[in-house]
Amino acid sequence: MTVAYVPIYPNMQHYVMRQEGYYEDIPTDVTIERFSSGPSVVKAFASGDVNVALFGITPAMVLIDKGTEAGILAANSKNGFKIMATTELVDRYEREGPATFERFEQERGRKIRFGVPPDGSVPDIVLRYWIQEDLDVGEMDSVINKSKVPPAKAVQTIQSGDIDATIIQEPFATIIDQNDGFGEHAWSGDILENHPVTVLFANQQVIDDSEVSESLVEQHIAATEFTAASSDAAAAHAASVIGSGVSEDLAAAAMDSQASDFLSDPHAITDQAATMGEFVSNVRNVEEPIAAESLFAFEPYDTIRE
Repeated sequence: MTVAYVPIYPNMQHYVMRQEGYYEDIPTDVTIERFSSGPSVVKAFASGDVNVALFGITPAMVLIDKGTEAGILAANSKNGFKIMATTELVDRYEREGPATFERFEQERGRKIRFGVPPDGSVPDIVLRYWIQEDLDVGEMDSVINKSKVPPAKAVQTIQSGDIDATIIQEPFATIIDQNDGFGEHAWSGDILENHPVTVLFANQQVIDDSEVSESLVEQHIAATEFTAASSDAAAAHAASVIGSGVSEDLAAAAMDSQASDFLSDPHAITDQAATMGEFVSNVRNVEEPIAAESLFAFEPYDTIRE
């Protein structure tokens, strides 16, 4: 069984499972492969090179839409983003609320510049929901000036003044917050409560092998429980695998963030997965929203929890 992962903080269970040896308890040989992004995993998964993936829920939707026989076995994380901005913008929003966008453009002669991952990514979908549904200030592309900024580049990009704000996961939100001149604008858990971020996704071959799929979910649950009980140790595991300047101290500090919310129960994310699916369809990453019965494979989790 080949397990793919994208090295981002919300995939915390993978780091615990790898460093604590939980993968060794699964009754099959496990190979781990690191990928730089969700789209790169989608290609490998679609071609059959990968059996299991820990990545964003929106790439999982894309694979199901493409006809891949697979499903979500467990949730990894929820409520996992913060909108970080210059203190000027944060203070202004506290005074002016949603009118900030229009008044900023009137005064500056330009829209607020947001650094965002690609269209249809989980943070992009949450940002769209915030602007279009929560604030109701218009279509996102007409309200802000959006540029594609990978999460790892967001800190440098906002510090250099190239963007005014970004929607970002941990530990990058913590880094930005530690710098003078920047602050938290909004937390995604207040925007779209209990929205999913990353998931444990498996192909039909794994799902049909009940011994393997149930063991995989069981170890995932154990990793979630380990993270809750030993957050500093889990953070250290994450730092050791992610690298890329993510130190143990930073990973531990990020554990205190509202955007560090880890779970396993797939039932807990179905409602908001449906909401997000409508927006993924709107940006044409999928033909139409994916029904829960097509997106999730609940049986292994439910069997363990009986």
